[in-house]
Amino acid sequence: MSRTRTLTAATPLTRLLDTVVGAIEHAEVLDKVSAPIAALEQKLGETLPWWKNLASGTFLGHPLHPLLVTVPIGSWTAAAAFDLVGDRKGAKRLVAMGILGALPTMATGGSDWAYTNGAEQRVGLVHASANSLTLTAYGLSWWERHRGNHGRGVAWSVLGAATMGVGGWLGGHMSYALGVGVDTTAFQHTDEEWTPAATSAEVREGELTAGDANGVPVVLTRTRGEVVALADRCTHRGAPLHEGRIEEGCIVCPWHDSAFDLDGAVVRGPATRPQLAYEVVERDGQVLVRFSDEERSLRTNPVGV
Repeated sequence: MSRTRTLTAATPLTRLLDTVVGAIEHAEVLDKVSAPIAALEQKLGETLPWWKNLASGTFLGHPLHPLLVTVPIGSWTAAAAFDLVGDRKGAKRLVAMGILGALPTMATGGSDWAYTNGAEQRVGLVHASANSLTLTAYGLSWWERHRGNHGRGVAWSVLGAATMGVGGWLGGHMSYALGVGVDTTAFQHTDEEWTPAATSAEVREGELTAGDANGVPVVLTRTRGEVVALADRCTHRGAPLHEGRIEEGCIVCPWHDSAFDLDGAVVRGPATRPQLAYEVVERDGQVLVRFSDEERSLRTNPVGV
């Protein structure tokens, strides 16, 4: 079999990158560093719930960190262009703008990272370390420029750009390969037809019940006699919501305490995406659910449930 190779096809470089990041994912020694830091981050979120909501991007409906990343990356990339055309003052200002933008960016990224574990947390630790080196390099770049040492300032910027590339690649790997920050129900199948999920007797007032709708896990409860059904897999990190609790009229995730209203809306982070809420009817002692208005192709024609 003949294969045509192009510059954009998989190359030894991509294999090397996969090998390196695979080693990071399996480096359990990193847990000794990441676990206590993550615990402190989580403690901060518990002490300051408003900060957890803000840093997570709960108010936006998706993580805030990827949005803020554009500020330092854009500023430092533009600084390089200004250096090339000889605008030293403009480059210095852009380096400073990137530094200022990096601080809230790293803070929100740390909050997101604290609620990961295993391979995701290990890669996140190295990602954060690379970004810390980037911030340090650009900080030194600004300092040298401020002292009039333009050449040294540019040199530090070049180093910062290199570590920024490493950090950016690892950040992309976390999002697109490991799924950090992605709605964990994005590929979950939904049925447009009424589908049995549990018996009526199993669903009780004020309790959470695990149901199964044609292979799709749902969580059910009864409020004022009416049955409510949401996707059981938490949109944040995939926790089984039926193992959580009902608190002030909300379903609370058992892993990270995200709270969802009974219509699926996010009331408290770190979750940012709402839970899928199903239509419900009771017939012949059965609870039937459906989602009849689904236009998302990855849900209506998924690879699997």
